[in-house]
Amino acid sequence: MEREDSIRSHPTHAGADSHTIVSYSNGEELYCCNKSEMVKELKKQTRLAGPLIAVTFLLFSFNIISVIFVGHLDKVSLASASLANAFAWATGFSFMLGMGGALDTLCGQAYGAKQYNIVGVHMQRAMAVLAFMSLPISLIWAFTAQIFIICKQDREISMHAGVYARWLIPSLLPYGLIQCQLRFLQDQNITLPLMISTGASSLVHILVCWTLILKLEFGNRGAALSTAISYWFNVFILAMYIKLSPTCTQTWTGFSIDGRKKLLSFLKLGIPSALMVCLEFWAYECLLLMSGLLPNPKLETSMMSISLNICGVAFRIPYGFGSAVSTRVSNELGAGNPRAALLAVKVVMLLAVTQGVSLSLITVALRRYLGFLYSNDHQVITYLASVIPIVAVSNFIDGIQGVLSGTARGCGLQKLAAWVTLGSYYLVGLPSAILLTFVFKVGGKGLWLGIICGSSFHAFLLVVITMRTNWKLQAVKARDRVHGSTVSTSTESNRHDEENPQL
Repeated sequence: MEREDSIRSHPTHAGADSHTIVSYSNGEELYCCNKSEMVKELKKQTRLAGPLIAVTFLLFSFNIISVIFVGHLDKVSLASASLANAFAWATGFSFMLGMGGALDTLCGQAYGAKQYNIVGVHMQRAMAVLAFMSLPISLIWAFTAQIFIICKQDREISMHAGVYARWLIPSLLPYGLIQCQLRFLQDQNITLPLMISTGASSLVHILVCWTLILKLEFGNRGAALSTAISYWFNVFILAMYIKLSPTCTQTWTGFSIDGRKKLLSFLKLGIPSALMVCLEFWAYECLLLMSGLLPNPKLETSMMSISLNICGVAFRIPYGFGSAVSTRVSNELGAGNPRAALLAVKVVMLLAVTQGVSLSLITVALRRYLGFLYSNDHQVITYLASVIPIVAVSNFIDGIQGVLSGTARGCGLQKLAAWVTLGSYYLVGLPSAILLTFVFKVGGKGLWLGIICGSSFHAFLLVVITMRTNWKLQAVKARDRVHGSTVSTSTESNRHDEENPQL
């Protein structure tokens, strides 16, 4: 408490004397807000979340488009491509996505604290780490078929999935670079270029898929290769924008030696951030693997892979809101405004509940038609329609935990959130799924009901953590984190540090 009180009279960081952590006379004043403040915050979040929802959906659509094109070839192609995509997300793409989440804290708080030069340095560090991590992940993907066969999956599906995964390897590095570029721009509240570049890349993806799969008859290899081509196209567009746009002149001054320093400090936040995402993806990957152990594995695997794709599409909306609130929270904590950060959390919870109810109702209403997007098999479509109401419940719960995970990233609470994810899905969710499916013989629906138990517990714990968060203390920690990241390339910051050694 003494440290918290003393910080109120000091600048939040070197070089930003005008920004101080706001002092409140009592705890109630921090938690109170009026209608006009909420409306203002709502406008900020919707302006930020709208483009981010579009961006996350468009990036995710790359895999959906690939599965749709392959799904109209034959049932084995659909099952193998879906299985390989799920494995790639669980072992590679999710890791890149999660590691990029560390920039939600680092870039967002640095930008809020007006330490603009650090924002670009954080992105460079993330790019270096993710480029290195892509090498061992690529090696894992090269042996996808053997891994599936060891896991007792259907041999024909496993061999086709292995081919798909090997052709997907060139897409891993550009996806990681996109995550760094996206967070770099997002945390500066620059979203329109992200939406334009990703939209253009998705159009390229459709064109390349159509050419490689339908015209040149590359099969599922063409779907994987088109994903890599589209990702690299997106990286190039964003790189040109960052380099040439006047909006990034303060935050991007080119590659520097500071971007190769303090990589371990990035990993301290990046690894827990990756685990937040990976542990959840791995749990759902286990569901897909377990569906292959049920009677009629091709039907069960097709149903599970399609329903996971539908769930993934629905999750793009709360994930966009989560990205928006992580930016708002990190910016405000970096600027020393804990009250504004808390207000952002209240508003995003309202948005999450509203969209969750609406989207669940729409999903249930369309349950008889969604299957046609992925397959022509009547049995698959009928079975999927019976599972959709359970999936809708899962989507609602995932929406709550999705926005609260964004709040945790904005605060820098990735380590705690990773432990919560581990306990929720591996002590509650997966054991429940195994019990319902293989002991009580509920079948594929039991897998979904079990994972809902885990996601519900996950959301509950995140609500408790959010309610018990000391927001003034988080602002203090943000100030310290930004100050600890000050780099030597900023002459002004160095001079200020020498003049103010107590900071």
